[in-house]
Amino acid sequence: MDEKTVDTIFAGSLAKLPPVSSKIVRIFTSSTFTDTTMERNTLMAKCYPRIKDYCREKHGLEFQVVDMRWGVRDEATDDHMTTELCMREIQNCQRLSMGPNFVVFLGQKYGYRPIPTYILTSELMLIREELVATACDASLIDTWYKKDANAVPPVSILQPISSILINFNNKRIPKLQAEDQAIWWGTLEKFQKLFRKASSSLYEQGKMTHEEMHNYFMSVTEREVINGVLNVKNTKNHCLGYVRYINNINLQNLKKASLFVDIINRSLDLESSKLLANLRDERLQEKLETSNMEKYTVEWIGREGLDTETHGEYLKNFITHFYKNIIKLVDRAMRKEDSSPQGQIVTEILQHLHACNNSVKVFYGRDEDLERIHEYMIGDDDKPFVLYGEGGCGKTSLLSKSAAMSTANAWFPNAKPLSIIRYLGTTPDSSALTPTLISICQQISYNFMIAFDTIPDDLVPLTAHFKQLLTMATKEQPMFFFLDSVDQLTGTTTGNKVSWLPTRLPPHVKIIVTCANEESNPEVSKEYHILRKMIEGENFINVLPLGEDLAMRVMKMWMQTACRDLSNYQWRLVSNAIDKCSLPIFIKLVFAEVCRWRSYTKPQDTHLASTVMDSIMMLFERIEKQHGRLLVFHALAYITAAKSGLSESELEDLISLDDKVLDDVYQYHMPPVRRIPPLLWTRIRNDLPNYLSEREADGVSVMNWYHRQFRDTAKERYFKNQNMALYFHSMIADYYIGIWGGGNPKPFKYTEIQRHRFNLADKEGIADRKVPLQPLVFLGKDGSVTRYNLRKFGELPFHLIRSKRFKDLYENVLFNYEWLHRKLCSCPLQAILSDYEDATAHIDGKEAQRELLLVADALRLGGAVLGQYPDMLAPQLVGRLLPEVASNPNIKMLLNDCDLKGPQQCALMPLYHCSHTPGGPLKYSLEGHQFAVFSICLTSDYRYVVSISNRFITWDLSTSDLTRDVNPNIEGILQELVLSPDNKWASAYTNNHQTVLLNMLTSEFVLIKNPLKKEEEESEGVEHPEKELKEKEKEKAEKGKVEEAEKEAPPVVGGFLLNHNLFIYGQKTWVMYDMRGNVISTKNTIYMDNEWSILSMYFFDPTNYRIIYWTDDIDNDKMLLEYVFGGIDYESFEYHSAIAFTKNHKTIYTCTNVGNYGITEYTLNPDTKTWLKVDDLPRAEVDDTEIVLQLKLDKDDHVLFATTSNGFMIWDRNPEESERISTGPIVLSLPYATRNITTKMLRSNSIVLSAQKNYAIAGVRKNLYVWDVITCKLMKVLDAHFGRIVQLEPLTIGNWNSIVTSSIDRSVKVWNINNIFEQVHAIDRHELQVDSISLSGDLSLAVTATRNCVGVWDLRVGKLLAKLADSPLGAIVTHAEITPDGRYIISAESGNLIYWYRLTEQVHFKVEQQGIKQLTLFDEGTKVLTISKPNNAPGNDMVKTDATVVVRNIPDGEMEYSFTYPVRSITGVPFRNAVFTPDNQHIVMSGAEAKSNRDCVIVHSLKTGAFVAKIGLKSSGIKDINGLVAMPQKATLVGVISADKTAILDIKSKKHVRNVPKWGGICTKDGKFGLYAPARGGLELIELRKGQTEKTFIPKVAEGVFSIICMFNKTEEYVLYYHGGKKTLRVFRTGDSEMIANYRCQAELTAIESTEDGKALVLGTVDGCVCVLAILDPAKADRNAYLAQMPSRDEQWSKKVGKQKAQTRFKAIGSLAKLSTVFANNTANTKNESEAGKEEKSKANEQVIEEVAQDVA
Repeated sequence: MDEKTVDTIFAGSLAKLPPVSSKIVRIFTSSTFTDTTMERNTLMAKCYPRIKDYCREKHGLEFQVVDMRWGVRDEATDDHMTTELCMREIQNCQRLSMGPNFVVFLGQKYGYRPIPTYILTSELMLIREELVATACDASLIDTWYKKDANAVPPVSILQPISSILINFNNKRIPKLQAEDQAIWWGTLEKFQKLFRKASSSLYEQGKMTHEEMHNYFMSVTEREVINGVLNVKNTKNHCLGYVRYINNINLQNLKKASLFVDIINRSLDLESSKLLANLRDERLQEKLETSNMEKYTVEWIGREGLDTETHGEYLKNFITHFYKNIIKLVDRAMRKEDSSPQGQIVTEILQHLHACNNSVKVFYGRDEDLERIHEYMIGDDDKPFVLYGEGGCGKTSLLSKSAAMSTANAWFPNAKPLSIIRYLGTTPDSSALTPTLISICQQISYNFMIAFDTIPDDLVPLTAHFKQLLTMATKEQPMFFFLDSVDQLTGTTTGNKVSWLPTRLPPHVKIIVTCANEESNPEVSKEYHILRKMIEGENFINVLPLGEDLAMRVMKMWMQTACRDLSNYQWRLVSNAIDKCSLPIFIKLVFAEVCRWRSYTKPQDTHLASTVMDSIMMLFERIEKQHGRLLVFHALAYITAAKSGLSESELEDLISLDDKVLDDVYQYHMPPVRRIPPLLWTRIRNDLPNYLSEREADGVSVMNWYHRQFRDTAKERYFKNQNMALYFHSMIADYYIGIWGGGNPKPFKYTEIQRHRFNLADKEGIADRKVPLQPLVFLGKDGSVTRYNLRKFGELPFHLIRSKRFKDLYENVLFNYEWLHRKLCSCPLQAILSDYEDATAHIDGKEAQRELLLVADALRLGGAVLGQYPDMLAPQLVGRLLPEVASNPNIKMLLNDCDLKGPQQCALMPLYHCSHTPGGPLKYSLEGHQFAVFSICLTSDYRYVVSISNRFITWDLSTSDLTRDVNPNIEGILQELVLSPDNKWASAYTNNHQTVLLNMLTSEFVLIKNPLKKEEEESEGVEHPEKELKEKEKEKAEKGKVEEAEKEAPPVVGGFLLNHNLFIYGQKTWVMYDMRGNVISTKNTIYMDNEWSILSMYFFDPTNYRIIYWTDDIDNDKMLLEYVFGGIDYESFEYHSAIAFTKNHKTIYTCTNVGNYGITEYTLNPDTKTWLKVDDLPRAEVDDTEIVLQLKLDKDDHVLFATTSNGFMIWDRNPEESERISTGPIVLSLPYATRNITTKMLRSNSIVLSAQKNYAIAGVRKNLYVWDVITCKLMKVLDAHFGRIVQLEPLTIGNWNSIVTSSIDRSVKVWNINNIFEQVHAIDRHELQVDSISLSGDLSLAVTATRNCVGVWDLRVGKLLAKLADSPLGAIVTHAEITPDGRYIISAESGNLIYWYRLTEQVHFKVEQQGIKQLTLFDEGTKVLTISKPNNAPGNDMVKTDATVVVRNIPDGEMEYSFTYPVRSITGVPFRNAVFTPDNQHIVMSGAEAKSNRDCVIVHSLKTGAFVAKIGLKSSGIKDINGLVAMPQKATLVGVISADKTAILDIKSKKHVRNVPKWGGICTKDGKFGLYAPARGGLELIELRKGQTEKTFIPKVAEGVFSIICMFNKTEEYVLYYHGGKKTLRVFRTGDSEMIANYRCQAELTAIESTEDGKALVLGTVDGCVCVLAILDPAKADRNAYLAQMPSRDEQWSKKVGKQKAQTRFKAIGSLAKLSTVFANNTANTKNESEAGKEEKSKANEQVIEEVAQDVA
């Protein structure tokens, strides 16, 4: 397509349109009827399915074959329409097909030569006269041809055979049928002779042309070749030819030979042979390229001549060549196809332009309406124009004509208008609002040379962007929009489908829309009434029915165009019908019906209905009678039942699977392939002209009803019986499930007639229906995904639900992991959730509904993660839904599926429930920030939440989708987010006083440095234009003082946005900018020289504002309000503590009383320019003591909230007193020791009311507190975040009853207040982050260290068994380790070393040891090494001090030895741990040189603590040690790690061995390989001897500087890599470096350990949770055996544990009895024993106690 054509298409021109790019490969196969049967059947069975699969999988194309020779029945011969249908189908193939469209097979048979069905009456009279003149009998012509005077000019029509020979189709009486068929074939032979004789004579006389004469000699095949090849310009890319010669045809066997050659009078037909030779050997070869034509020569063998067995090699070569040639042409066509966004939008626009042209062709009349539209188009009206009326009234035609008049210079001769024409709902990209607006914006952008990537894909900014593009229209290039059926749009944010339309249009922009309005159907008319409210004035035309006069004129004009007329009687019938209904759709139906009427049609056959539905019913009834009721019924029912239409291939496949239809079609036949012959559907479609529209759905071209009335009528006719609706939906479901695809034969029963006629003994048969498989994805040769089966994703759930096959729905769709994962990869999450919503609406059982809601809610909760990491589906579902398995069988099935198949995508699987469960108050957890979320804003329509950290992230609150993520690449954290009133702009400033101005539509942003100057540089009230500021900056730069000036500049205090201006203010100054970041003005406050500083500003417009001042002292609550409005400076107003403004800014609530915190209402008095006191709010008892920290009003200004130091207060100020929840203040107290704090002046914790005002919810610390408003009782404390809640906003609008919270834990959460009291499955966790994890010998026990306690965990079930702290109120725990046998826990707490006896949870040993920095167990847990060091004194960042090493025994705590060594202690630098050599002989430490300030290596004996050596680092080039690593391959080698390298030292020889660059100290057990993971990104396996890269796991791609955790698992089979910014844990196989998991952690990872067997990982996170993930490597066959033994997967686990507990209790009772006996004996015998004896007895007692404790535990 050339550039000029593309330009005209984008401009919306309707002239000289190229054809629309197709999604179909459709080939017409032309051949003679009998001689290519073997080849055609082989292609049908072996080749076409392969081509179909290739086209679908490689290119997403539908492959269709039109074989008009296959499955032809006597009925097709009866009406003589086959030839005409063939010509139409050739045209369709040429119009639709991508690449090849025509294939001809020629042999030695010229083929069937029919007589013409239609002959001009004048021409037939010539022939008749010639026959009479030559004394031939012309009576045959009079008998079989009838003159149709309704044709213009008159045409004589060959009558249906059965109208004269009534038994021609009578299969029930074969004898009579055979007789009539013999008569007809004899009659046909006579006709052929008469016509050829007469036409030859007339040609010789010059009364006929050669072409007219040849019409009576020509075979059907030649006619097809002429139309398909000879008359085609480009055959190279579209046509193929196959010629087959048979040697030695046995003419003795005439019956067989006549199948392959033309026989006449028992000998060769020489005339046919001559005509064939001319076609095959001359004309065809001249036209076709050599590469597109193939010739074969075969031998005649045996009685059959040609057979699949004897000619197998030939057939193999033939179908191979055929397959390759078709594929070649398809690939060639696809290479030329423009698949870019521009190419796709060209296709979209073209479809609508062609639809417009087709509509205009049949338009007539409505001059008054057109004139009114003309006046609107050329006038100054700035509002849209609406055409409305009932369905089928002609709105679309009138809109199309208006578009044509505007586009074709009729109305705008001196302009080049840009016309955007959309028939909404007719294509996939015009069905939903978002893709429609995107395509419209693309069309506008192309014309104004704007890049497509500036177009937002999120609806709210997209709508605003669309409105902004409208402003680009000019007088020379106006913009015209013609949008049909705006009420058909889907995907709007609310039930309102038209709210996105602009109600005020910029100059030179016009919008005309159509919508339905039917008095009898309020639902259909809803959008019309909304438009009436939106658009003022009378820009509405009620498109009425045509009226009888105009309708008759239109009818006659259409008839004239169609070269048809009617008799007077027939015209009267038309007039009577139109008198009852003159809707255009009815006129169209009447026109289609009367075009069929002949002048000789009997009156009883000329009936017209009086309504649209009755007319469509008549149409369906006629087609059913003509083509078979069952076939038509089922074909049209399938189209009607489909969600978004069916492609022709899909429809043929469905009918081919429908044995009810096939039994009817084949009751007298035995087909070679049990499929529906394509000809049958082609004939039906031909009788439904323009009633089935072609559109795209899921990337496929599908058929669907062009008008709602047809769908409604089809449902009424075919689905009145609910069982039939179930049947069709079920059949379509089977098809998309793929039950019978890919060669799986489907059984069927023979009909009685078949069994009798063909002597069949079996009652049942089985046949491959040649339908394709329906995989979820199509894979390439390398196994990679090439395309997803979007048709299956779109249609299958819809049909399973409506066929009530809920078991199949659960197993194949809603509780099927593979389905959910594949659909999640190819469709938005909302598409999956809509399946659950649809199923829930159609299912009655509460238990089933609950299961559906649980899974849907689990997907919503994980939406933020799944949107970015769809491969996390299995871990997300398992982690959330495991507690629901026991009582929900379908969820159990889904999770089993996740365990089995999920590891293919993510090999890390939770062992137990570790994430928020659905069904509770948490609706969404929105994640994506890498730092704390310090501010959020809801858009004005409450649809989106905008949030900031170091980036701007926007989420859709209705779907949880992340819709925008903008990283301005700033240093510092953003704060104080503000949105402009139109939501187009966002702004925030950073902690280093930069301001970011973000365009929310385009994601473009401006960075503005601190514009505020030192006070002495400002003069009061003087404006500083941008030029002056730049000059000053330039001067400073010249002096080299810019950086110094920025440091000295006052801080930015805040920012504010209007739609067209940004304001940045400091303590004394504010600067106004335009939206490009240019300074407009700078102003100072009136309090430059006193104590008042700006706290916050609010602007009504650039000149009217209010300022709140404070003393810049957080302890001084005195404040001042300055108010400037309407050019009036109001008197300053002093108050204290807090203030709240109503929406109109004319009423305030604040504290003004001295000595208490009572709230007073004031209102603005413009006369006195002061704030007048209105009333003191009702007082509360706490007013005298409770400090008010914050005041806020709800969105309606009805409820006032006060945050106090110990709780909250609420006043209901609703003007309707009867609706108030209380007349006095509602006081809500926080629990003891919980207080509200001031985070900033006027800022504290917020509280909101639920939608019904029955509950109050506040966010304090990290919890949500819920009170009953009536009783003031605290009802619930919800553990909401694991970090402080920064902000809480209400989301109570419409059906929403929710709140939104943000936190320093980097998340934003949406809470459903309706579910606030729902019981949820609790997850055990610590209050503080997990700092370290220590595992016992098996997975059952682990110890975690958090700052305030030691946690003891059973990791099999995720249960926190105990929290250990020797000082519960003030414990500071730094280390915790558990011995391998699990008996003892060694911890460092508050300056003490503590041994805990785990079974009794009691302190076993305790000794003071301040400043422990390292705690390590060795000698199989029998000894513990601790290293302690004093902390640096304040102000001393680096000191040289001594570290103390102590080694003690376990469990008695006896000290074996102790020593000190010198170290450098640097504030903020972690302590560098000592390491043990592999032989456990030495301890190696990072120490300090005695004389210099350099690091060194110090070695002591691990056995005795004796000093061994001190090794300097000068020779290795290392100054600062980052860490040490003992090299496992040799006990004397130690690695000294620095920032850029690692030095290998020999501690025995004290020499530097070598340096290893790029190594961080992690190495394999054999010391040969190490890991290199720089903070900026990348992961490599390093060979440690040479330092070379052995494998690359992650390329060196910059992922930001974040914390990295990198390690091997214990068996070194896997490499683990955690990225702090992304919060992802990636797992790689060490062997082949393949990534097997990319696990998104729910919170920042702070600790990780691998189990000894390497099969699981234990994660500790910043939110205090501990999670165990099994490594289920897909390459391991036994991977699921490990999971199966876990409690969460073992259904018998609870029974086993119960049994074990009973046995343990019994054993414990016996042990206690034993214990009491021992103590009794010891007490009696200790009086006279020596001290040694007593000590021995004491030890024995302790052993008994321990045994008993174990039994009890």
